[in-house]
Amino acid sequence: MALFNRSFYYLVGVRFFGSFAVQLQAVILGWQMYQLTRDPLDLGLVGLAEAIPAIGLALFAGYLIDRTNPRRVIIGVILVSLTSMLLAWHAKTAMELFSAAFLTGCARSFYSPSFQALTSRFVPKDRINKAIALSTSSMKLAYVSGPSAAGILLGWKGVDTAYLLGSSFFIVALIGSFLMAYDHGPYRHVAKKEAVFLDDLLAGMRFVFSNRMLLSALSLDMFAVLFGGVTAMLPMISEEILHAGPQGLGFLRAAPAIGALGMSLWLVRNPINQNAGRLLLKAVAGFGICIIAFAASRNIALSCVILALSGALDSISMVIRGSIVQLCSPEQMRGRIAAVNSIFIGSSNEIGAFESGLAARLLGLVPSLFFGGVMTLVTVAIIAQFVPEMRKLDLDRL
Repeated sequence: MALFNRSFYYLVGVRFFGSFAVQLQAVILGWQMYQLTRDPLDLGLVGLAEAIPAIGLALFAGYLIDRTNPRRVIIGVILVSLTSMLLAWHAKTAMELFSAAFLTGCARSFYSPSFQALTSRFVPKDRINKAIALSTSSMKLAYVSGPSAAGILLGWKGVDTAYLLGSSFFIVALIGSFLMAYDHGPYRHVAKKEAVFLDDLLAGMRFVFSNRMLLSALSLDMFAVLFGGVTAMLPMISEEILHAGPQGLGFLRAAPAIGALGMSLWLVRNPINQNAGRLLLKAVAGFGICIIAFAASRNIALSCVILALSGALDSISMVIRGSIVQLCSPEQMRGRIAAVNSIFIGSSNEIGAFESGLAARLLGLVPSLFFGGVMTLVTVAIIAQFVPEMRKLDLDRL
């Protein structure tokens, strides 16, 4: 007997091929921007251009997903992402690259909530931990292979071949999304008749902020990656600190995903249930220590090993946070709560990219990395001190 149904495996495949193409584009776009302007702030502004629509549209995305077929939303996401890649492929100016990043942000606002909504409908509750770990594994495999392929193809064949591969993977993801068998019944609205659009739109946000455990888990991850993320600065680090070129950039982008993939596969067989909160705090603290060590490294191999370890620790955080979101979400609000989750993620990743660029401009590249690692540790200390129930969290009690 299969652990999951066929449609869930198609969903995992779509997530892999789509994420591969997105990660490949991110590496190439960052390299294109740095070659054009040589300014770390512009690398951060790429993240901001993606963050504005990703965060701004997120609540509406969750509202829509709770009222329509998530599979159709995924199809739309893939088409918009493919358009973004074609724009970046033919870009000649920084503004065109910013526009491509903006389109990617529009797609991302709908991306995560739609996948989370379908996961909960394809998988029974008692298997949700394993499903999240497997889905995370497919995504992290894409995060390994996408940047690696981008770095290798950039150095070997150039931008055109890399973008051709990415476009092909988007087309494969589109085909997979049509193969998913999903019979979406009509939405049954359970709110009172006098509820207005804005109240319904903000219902997911109100639920998250009223759930102390859920809010703490999302905040911990958001602030850790907001300050501790180094992804946006990797083109500059590869070029000026490690002198490794585009191939080195590909390895640096892939390294965290290698560690995350290994950890995610282990978590498929060994799901976390007991002492999840304590493990979450330790994993995020370890992530901060890795960022401090990465800032001190001047060797490409050592830097990749440190980033791989940071990815493994981040994977623990992702799986625990994802499990908390799924287990705490009422069925009729999954899309809206997943959208709030994506706001936290977008704030940490894309706003974090802008923070990284701004900090590098003001403090210098290496001091900004040390600052980010220290602030991650401070975030863990604050959550541990003021949310003591996090240390006692067991997932099997939710």
